[in-house]
Amino acid sequence: MSVPVWTVTTPDAAWRTTPAPALAAPTAMPDVIVSIDDPQQEIEGFGACFNELGWQALGLLSDGERSGILRELFAPGVGASFGLCRMPVGANDFSLDWYSYDETPGDLALEHFDLSHDDDTLVPFIRAARTHRPDLRLWASPWSPPSWMKRNGHYAGALPQPLFGHVDNGLRPDQVGTEGTDMFRTDEDHLAAYAAYFGKFVDAYADRGIPISMVMPQNEFNSPQVFPSCTWTPAGLAAFVRHLGPQMAARDVEVFVGTLERADDRLVGDVLADEEASAVVSGVGVQWAGKGAVAALHRLHPELRIYQSEQECGDGRNDWRQARYAWRLMKHFLSNGANAYQYWNIALQEGGRSRWGWTQNSLVVVDPVTRTFRYTPDYLVLKHVSAFVAPGARVLPTWCVAGHDNQLVFRNPDGSIVVVLHNELAEPLPISVLVGERVLALELPAASFSTVVIPSGKEPS
Repeated sequence: MSVPVWTVTTPDAAWRTTPAPALAAPTAMPDVIVSIDDPQQEIEGFGACFNELGWQALGLLSDGERSGILRELFAPGVGASFGLCRMPVGANDFSLDWYSYDETPGDLALEHFDLSHDDDTLVPFIRAARTHRPDLRLWASPWSPPSWMKRNGHYAGALPQPLFGHVDNGLRPDQVGTEGTDMFRTDEDHLAAYAAYFGKFVDAYADRGIPISMVMPQNEFNSPQVFPSCTWTPAGLAAFVRHLGPQMAARDVEVFVGTLERADDRLVGDVLADEEASAVVSGVGVQWAGKGAVAALHRLHPELRIYQSEQECGDGRNDWRQARYAWRLMKHFLSNGANAYQYWNIALQEGGRSRWGWTQNSLVVVDPVTRTFRYTPDYLVLKHVSAFVAPGARVLPTWCVAGHDNQLVFRNPDGSIVVVLHNELAEPLPISVLVGERVLALELPAASFSTVVIPSGKEPS
């Protein structure tokens, strides 16, 4: 029978793998107790978002380097094993610039719908990933509808702030959007046309051999931004979902509510209060300040699956400080009912600056001068979970006996147990974890992340 395997990462040494100490009978009270007989929500997968600037960054590398990166991220059993990813419907804040698939004013019949813009960026990006993961699942959301479908006639909703590095977006003061309002034109004709727009998007990608499995109506529906954005009220979203549901059902595509970026579960609850809308919603996407609502959503709406839809993006420094925060985010979401966890940018050039002036982190950083790349601390931390936790795994709750509460534990479909631990201290930390009737005893290196995989049958209960 195989022995547990221990993988460790510190700021000075990444991904060292050794046999773990053998599990033994307990001789004292353990620091952590794993509730192996109380499995929680099922994990659907891990991944990130396909953005145009990511493909542009990877395009600076050789074909072999780019393929090697995508193999590391997507190929099952090789690296991070990403199997569930996000993509935009049209432009987002990390697109090359603003665009939609139909910018012809008043084209309610969508006679001018055209997805060819994506054939230079998103389509080859996704196809390159699917070369290494043919069963990759994709879900999509827009950042803004076509500008003529919005009351302000513009893709953005907020004026740029030069103090924060924002680039001029051409918005006039009278076009500024407001949280708690519908920037979309919510008459029946525009709602029906926008639902058909989603349908044409799904069809166009299917024609390119790329299936979309789920859509969300709007990224961050409470936030008018300097980049593509659109605010909606819960009533407006419910009205749209009533049109969107039949379009997606005809294509066997799920509909989630999202993405929620406020710590207020009532914003989702008010959408679901509409019976017709609720009947077609099978999940919810939550990100950023929405983390304050995830536990309530899981408790109040147990029938809905929850995706953490965008990890908070950092500041472009790609340092260990942000990676430690990323771990806390992952621990919070997965401990409170999330079924999937999504990073944001797959790759960016050094500095991570967007078209609209925001600098953000990524899993891979490309130096445009030397045309070299590196994997970031964020990537290593995410990989410590995604590389070992298979789709269909269940989260196992833990009890903290001696004050240590810095772990995630999962049971894979094959019965193996995955224990992920973080030592925040600047010194080694002895720790004991009771799994079934045996104890895993480790000394975690200073400032480290550890994953131990206990094969099936090694944790008798």
